[in-house]
Amino acid sequence: MTYKVVQWATGNLGRPAIEGIVSHPELELVGVWVHSDSKVGQDAGALADRPDLVTGVKATNDIDALIGLAPDCILYSPLVPIESEILAFLQAGINVVTPLGWFYPRDLKTTAIDAACEQGQSTLHGTGIHPGGVTEKWPLVMSSFSRDVTYVSCEEYSDCRTYGAPDVLHDIMLFGRTPEDAANSPMLQLLGSGFGQSVHMIADAMGFTLDGPLRASHDFALATAPIDTPMGAIQPGHVAAQRFRWEGLSNGEPVVKAEVNWYMGTDNIETDWFEADKIAASGECFAMRVEGDPPVYIQTHGVHPTRDMDWSEVHRRNPGMVATAMHCVNSIPFVCRAEPGIKTYLDLPLIHGKAKVVD
Repeated sequence: MTYKVVQWATGNLGRPAIEGIVSHPELELVGVWVHSDSKVGQDAGALADRPDLVTGVKATNDIDALIGLAPDCILYSPLVPIESEILAFLQAGINVVTPLGWFYPRDLKTTAIDAACEQGQSTLHGTGIHPGGVTEKWPLVMSSFSRDVTYVSCEEYSDCRTYGAPDVLHDIMLFGRTPEDAANSPMLQLLGSGFGQSVHMIADAMGFTLDGPLRASHDFALATAPIDTPMGAIQPGHVAAQRFRWEGLSNGEPVVKAEVNWYMGTDNIETDWFEADKIAASGECFAMRVEGDPPVYIQTHGVHPTRDMDWSEVHRRNPGMVATAMHCVNSIPFVCRAEPGIKTYLDLPLIHGKAKVVD
């Protein structure tokens, strides 16, 4: 069976998502939503930065027209989610896959979404990468090879010089800001709304009983000399590396941890908690641990850009964004076959990719 799909937004995630939908043997791209009037009427392939990919699907900003196509699923990836849009899709019987939350909404108010799913007999699946994929899904799979597990963690190490959005790096991600700005930032709480779901998913799935609220921390390290970055030079005394951490405690001891390490290279940065030599040796990666009998340790590469890549190409097509998009795309057939409601990884079969179709 082929499922009809609309791609919602054509940013850093939407562009590779279009490629993924078109190449997936079980999916058919039938519509594309765009925010900018200048993109209306353009072919989806051109919007995916693939002028060689002529899809015949023209972009629109007419929400009603896209709902009228009666797609089986919308891959919903605008910059910020608008719940009223998601409710409209679900009420119309359209399944929704999104990297913008709801991947384990245990503690979220979902009454309206639950009702919309019931009305439309539709499904909402939140997915992503970190959080929403690697953070909890991979450690859970790893834990199946162990017994008597006492500790689970997932850490990301990411050189943010490969991120081609200077305003986001400075204004949102806090690079180049003062220590006072970082200390007073709401980023720990904002990120925690997602990573908290990751910690609770692992704890609930594996049977850890947590003491109460998660322990959260935000550490940052300052530049000791000017550091060249996509947003300009970070001056000494300003934020050049950060670590965000969320831990679930049981009897006062950490049993589940999700962690993010962001940095602008490894040179000329304070070395209090920032282990420059270790990070430089390991490279950009996800590092996961399951402490049990036997213990399982895995470090993965490929999803993060490597330092020898052409950064202009990385800024155009970051492998991390491609991986996030593909995780969404590959979820679609499973979501379309699922029962109505909000469905997490714990509810769906094992999601997997497809072999390349050879002409």
